[in-house]
Amino acid sequence: MTRTPVELTIDEDGHLTVPMGLLAEAGLDPGSRILAYSNGDGRLVLRREEDALRDLLERGTL
Repeated sequence: MTRTPVELTIDEDGHLTVPMGLLAEAGLDPGSRILAYSNGDGRLVLRREEDALRDLLERGTL
């Protein structure tokens, strides 16, 4: 697996397109449900919905 940084641009409508190759490296397939949130330090976090919900239930945090 090659971890190559990808530069992304937010369009005028506020949408961001993430290349499928990058998502595939993360183990995400078309139709995968993900949760996106700000980490509060300038970083955006994308997580599999089931992983994020499990952490929320078990630890009380995302």
